[in-house]
Amino acid sequence: MNGLGQDFSEFMKEQDLYEEAQELATKKVIAAQLQAEMEKQNLSKSAIAKRMHTTRSAVDNALNPAFNTSISTIERFAHALGKKLSVSLQ
Repeated sequence: MNGLGQDFSEFMKEQDLYEEAQELATKKVIAAQLQAEMEKQNLSKSAIAKRMHTTRSAVDNALNPAFNTSISTIERFAHALGKKLSVSLQ
């Protein structure tokens, strides 16, 4: 550790926590966006599950940032909301 004034992200990298934290933050943002769109459209988890041809528990898992949801599942979720998933590298 470099001491006082060290950038927090540098500290996280030194502790090998940075990538994991970034991944969890990204998952939380995606889950929040899906949840917000569901609320905007007044759709329940059961309604989304029906549109996705899956179970309500699968929808719960997709909205859980701790769960390892595949990109294809997120894409199907977005499609069920009438949305398109967009991914970019930065």
